[in-house]
Amino acid sequence: MRALRALLVTVLTVAVLSATAYATGVAVRHYDTRTTQAAERHPAPVSPSTRASTPSSSAPSPASPSASPTAEAVLARGDSGTQVRELQSRLFQLAWFPELTTGTYDAATVAAVRGFQAKRGLDVTGAVDHRTWERLVTMTRTPSHDQLFNVLHPGPAILRAGETGDAVRDLQARLVATQWLFGDVSGTYDDATVEAVRGFQAKRGIPVTGTVDQRTLDRLHAMTTTPTRAAMYNLGNQPGALDARCRTGRVLCIDKTSQTLRWVVDGTVLKTLDVRFGASYTPTREGVFHVYTKDADHVSHLFGSEMPYSMFFSGGQAVHYSSDFAARGYYGASHGCVNVRDYDGVAWLFDQVRVGDEVVIYWS
Repeated sequence: MRALRALLVTVLTVAVLSATAYATGVAVRHYDTRTTQAAERHPAPVSPSTRASTPSSSAPSPASPSASPTAEAVLARGDSGTQVRELQSRLFQLAWFPELTTGTYDAATVAAVRGFQAKRGLDVTGAVDHRTWERLVTMTRTPSHDQLFNVLHPGPAILRAGETGDAVRDLQARLVATQWLFGDVSGTYDDATVEAVRGFQAKRGIPVTGTVDQRTLDRLHAMTTTPTRAAMYNLGNQPGALDARCRTGRVLCIDKTSQTLRWVVDGTVLKTLDVRFGASYTPTREGVFHVYTKDADHVSHLFGSEMPYSMFFSGGQAVHYSSDFAARGYYGASHGCVNVRDYDGVAWLFDQVRVGDEVVIYWS
């Protein structure tokens, strides 16, 4: 009897334990299922580093020009490729970079990006982060393939053969200044003007048409100053008022405003010559000086250039003939000297001027 009771207790204990285990398994499976469904409905956040390393078939390729740089993928100095070309092309649209792209993130690109960032209140780093790129994209058009790879097409003609007027005179005076057109300004867009424009375009990598489009005009304006009326109408430089200091004695009277030199003796003007002056970083000095030495065959010890008929008046600054002025006109400058382009005129002047004669340089 005891044996029978012991057997029944054992069977009941096993049954209870089995039932408990089954119930526990069901509960665990139900919890796992609910947790998985909840996780699918509300996925855990992915860190930037994890997201960057997870491949995505929908993400644009970094090499694509339309791919926006992010904080994790900046464009910076030393980078190269199509996206750098797109950056440069967009910077060109805002006048921060030249029209022709290079595809290399060089010093010029860094400077352009820094300028753009400073103008827009962005962090001035010279590198493109996502804020810089997004601002640039919102302000510009997506460049075409030809714009990215410098396949230039002529724009609409602004000036063409057969036209006349002051706009043509301005064009011709600028072509004279850059030594593409010779002789008088006529005001008529003739065959000589067509050939001059074609030569200028070919030299600068602009589509060669012989007509003036905006690209040609912009490049020509960047290389020249606004022509004077004298240049446009073949009048020569027109001197301004004679400075009071030039009215007595023997004076080289040099007017920076009209770019003229007048040889004046006792108030009488005996000779007038066109001149040009030093660049902004080496300006021709202003004031009253005296010729302290002359050298008809001088060669610059500093620059190695010939300075015929030099008349020195202040340190290394002198009045002298300039072959560069004769060849290039006002597209250029001296290192501080007063350049004369009329060889015969300055040779005559050299024979007239004596050591000790006064030199007055002023703005009229």
